[in-house]
Amino acid sequence: MLHQAWQLYGRWCRWSSPFIHLLTLAVVTFGVLAPLICHRLLHSYFYLRRWHLNPMSQQFLEQNQQEGQAALHYFEKLQIPNASKPAGSDAFQPLLLVTIITVQRRNDFHYVLQVASRFHSLLQKCGARCRSHRILLCNVESDPSSHQDVRLLSSFFRVVSRDKAGEDPDPGVNQFEKEKQDYVFCLEQSLLAYNPEYVLIVEDDAVPEEEIFPVLQHLLLARFSKGPVRSCACSRAAGRASPGWPVVLFFAVYSMALAELVGRHYVLELRRLAPALYNVVPVTECCTPAMLFPAPSAHRALGYLKGLRCRQGFAKDTALYSLLHTKGENAYVVEPNLVRHVGMYSSLRLNDNPKLL
Repeated sequence: MLHQAWQLYGRWCRWSSPFIHLLTLAVVTFGVLAPLICHRLLHSYFYLRRWHLNPMSQQFLEQNQQEGQAALHYFEKLQIPNASKPAGSDAFQPLLLVTIITVQRRNDFHYVLQVASRFHSLLQKCGARCRSHRILLCNVESDPSSHQDVRLLSSFFRVVSRDKAGEDPDPGVNQFEKEKQDYVFCLEQSLLAYNPEYVLIVEDDAVPEEEIFPVLQHLLLARFSKGPVRSCACSRAAGRASPGWPVVLFFAVYSMALAELVGRHYVLELRRLAPALYNVVPVTECCTPAMLFPAPSAHRALGYLKGLRCRQGFAKDTALYSLLHTKGENAYVVEPNLVRHVGMYSSLRLNDNPKLL
């Protein structure tokens, strides 16, 4: 019976047109396999939001809470540096300064501890290649002494605080303008405290990925130092007829559609195999979880931001990117991301029931 079925299939393959084969492949892929495989993938077109969003969001919150507790235990068990030499007191110009902007949030998630512990452990793994890197904490809580996590971290890292206790609150300052002013303060203090060659401004809910330092080193010391790299690779198969242009066109469209529907996010993840595979593309006007500034660019950005006022619909990220555009300067984003956003509870927008999407 199986032999007969195989013979029938062979005859069908011989007599049916290539169009039928390609149509069958497309129908099976996009109508059967992709929906079955991808319905749980958050960034996929086939993601079933109604089925999976609530349990996935709850699971993410629970896992993130556990990671916050693990970060707390990390620093509790870590040996405190020699008290005679405060953390970050070395007077030299680092290649890279990582500045973590933090404000008091929900204590049970310990967002800033997650970010700081991750950077600290990655620096330890990086070893001699990262000896010229430093970490700075920028506390912008209105009452800096109330930020419990920063009090713990002050034993390990240098801390600067924006103490507004003696200032009269300005009723005209909205939350978006306050966020911009905090960002300006932290960027300015980063330049004053260490005078680094590069400043990486990181928000306190942006946990770095494992490969962040190798990728940054490749970008700063290899790719950016030599300018854009242009290359072309060609190959030709000898002794074999090339497929016709309709087949080539089909597989081009098929591949693009598959990547788009399964989720571009997952295709980009393949670039994590090596630092050289990471891509750098023009940035969109959204979000500043982690921003890398060369020192001259940081000074110019400070001048831009100080000269504007933020409001709803014109937050610091939109303001900064739009100003760069009008000034004829460029900003770029690294793909895939080098940080992972974990803060489902925003410091700007109240939300008692956060979702992943």
